[in-house]
Amino acid sequence: MTADAAITAADVRSAALSLPDTTEKLAWGQPTFRVAGKIFASLGDDETAMGVKCPREDRAELIAAEPEKFFIREGHDDHYAWMRVRLSALADEDELAAILADSWRQVAPRRLAAAHPEVDVAGEGAGAAREDEG
Repeated sequence: MTADAAITAADVRSAALSLPDTTEKLAWGQPTFRVAGKIFASLGDDETAMGVKCPREDRAELIAAEPEKFFIREGHDDHYAWMRVRLSALADEDELAAILADSWRQVAPRRLAAAHPEVDVAGEGAGAAREDEG
C-alpha cells in the first residue's frame, strides 16, 4: 500500500478475517467480525470508520492524543468498552492490523489467544489487550 492510498472497508474485512477463528456476521445492518461469537470489530454504516474494543479507561487518552483518528459515537459507545476509528486517519495496513489484533485479543478466549502468540501486538493499537474482558 502506498502512503497516499486510504484504508478501505475491504482492507478492514481482509485484515479482520485473517485473524484466527474470525467470522463475519451482519448485525444491525452492518458487518461485524467475531471470535468465539463475540464482536471485536465492526464497519460503520458508511464504511468510513470501524468500531473496535477498547477499555473505557484507555479511550479518553487515545481520543485526546489523536482526535482525528479515534472517537466515540455519543449516546451509543458511552457505556461500553468500544470506540471508533476513522479509516482515513490510519497510517497504513500495519496500523490497521495492530488495532484489529489488539481488539481481537481483548475478546478471544484465553486458550485461543495463547495458541496464537503471533497476534500479540505488544501494547500497540487501540488500548492494552485485556484477554479476560468482553
